[in-house]
Amino acid sequence: MHPTPSPAERARALQLAAAVLLVEVVRTKATLGDAERSVMESALRQQFALTDEELQALLDQATTTSRTAYDYQHFTSQLNEHFTQAEKIRLVEAMWQVAYADARPDENEMHTISKVAGLLHVTHGEYIGAKMRAKETSPH
Repeated sequence: MHPTPSPAERARALQLAAAVLLVEVVRTKATLGDAERSVMESALRQQFALTDEELQALLDQATTTSRTAYDYQHFTSQLNEHFTQAEKIRLVEAMWQVAYADARPDENEMHTISKVAGLLHVTHGEYIGAKMRAKETSPH
């Protein structure tokens, strides 16, 4: 039997789940660009109250975790349990912002976001709205 995680451990697990999904958007690329990392930092900072050090450690851990993740279900199930629908939509929007950070989203990025949105039970209309808002705020 597993011990019940503390509130801090639960919060950290949710932070990691959200961060891993943001990293997953660009995982197929050789390197994480500055623009993409900046968008991820901004999204995580808006969602969670983290210091700069905590944010850097979270993104480093998310990048490492992403390399060994074999599916999204582990991460999305935690978020489905603890995030509101609005928070899930904001995460999908942040994923789109990461995809648009370097101009045009590619097929892998679009597929990843679509799959995660489905697992988070984000409706098609919410998904399209998130995509359009991210595109409007894109620097490109």
